[in-house]
Amino acid sequence: MNTRTSVQARHALIAPDGHVPSDFPHWSGVRTHVILSPAIGASLSQFLLLFEQPLATAFFPESDHEHAIYVEYGPVRAEWSGGSQELTSGGFLFTPAHTHLTLHGEPGARLTVFRKVFAAISGIPSPPVTHGNAADIPAEPFLGNPRALLQTLLPTDIHFDLAINIFTYQPGATLPFVETHIMEHGLLMLSGQGIYRLEDRYYHVQAGDAIWMAPYCPQWFAAIGDEPATYLYYKDIHRLP
Repeated sequence: MNTRTSVQARHALIAPDGHVPSDFPHWSGVRTHVILSPAIGASLSQFLLLFEQPLATAFFPESDHEHAIYVEYGPVRAEWSGGSQELTSGGFLFTPAHTHLTLHGEPGARLTVFRKVFAAISGIPSPPVTHGNAADIPAEPFLGNPRALLQTLLPTDIHFDLAINIFTYQPGATLPFVETHIMEHGLLMLSGQGIYRLEDRYYHVQAGDAIWMAPYCPQWFAAIGDEPATYLYYKDIHRLP
């Protein structure tokens, strides 16, 4: 048997062909794949949620963890301590630590959740609940390249210790250099395909694939094929090492 999945000490490509669902207390009607977790060496967890039954529910209890979600296919109704929001396709939501989060979806809804322990700083308040839709976020040329466009979904102020972005490349577009940096990444290919360099390995990646990149993992991407390649990614920011 073959798989495109490759799990290394400081990076991983997780292809859908190896997904195995997990069950959690108080969840119902949701097929859940834990794509990344601290068990692999990551500081974050990344979940893929597939809502399969009417009134399906996923529940994240109040804890030190913050959550950022991105809806590939909606609608999904999010409820948290003190509020709620209907999220359609392209919708995103951030909830801070010590906030319970419940997600309700109908069959066919699909979303990604990034979950991590909030890195608090004395004297700086926690970030607020934030939501919106990627369709309303401007796409900016990355380092001046109009064929590689970056959408920054969450505010960039120092209250936030994470960022959730969407990167879209036209066919043939690339990252301009091999990046090596302190930021950790969790990534989901949303559409298209490309070649991803992780450390000294090159991987063919396509829609549905997930990637983990540890801090200082050399990384580079090139879009291939006849359509744009788009990925969603997490990174940690604004905190001294």
